[in-house]
Amino acid sequence: MVLLVFLISLAIVLVATIVCVVRGLRFWRRFKRTGRAFSTEMALFDERSARTERLLADSGRASEELETALARLRASRAHMQVLLDSVARAKKRIGWLRAFFPV
Repeated sequence: MVLLVFLISLAIVLVATIVCVVRGLRFWRRFKRTGRAFSTEMALFDERSARTERLLADSGRASEELETALARLRASRAHMQVLLDSVARAKKRIGWLRAFFPV
């Protein structure tokens, strides 16, 4: 009777050990798969963040170029306004000549 109980207990321990080993292997495989998926996603995230950083740097450079172009435009418009004012003054000064030279 004691031998029978011992053999049954031994069989239960062996089955439990086999179940634990199988579940442990499944867990290990899932853990490795999850680790690979996580590292792949982290690499993609790193790549995307580097791309975003490059785009932001390009945007900053473009913004600086735009500010420079805008400053040049303002200077050109001021120069053009001075020239237009000069032309308007010249037209006023020689307006009396229109009576003699119809244009």
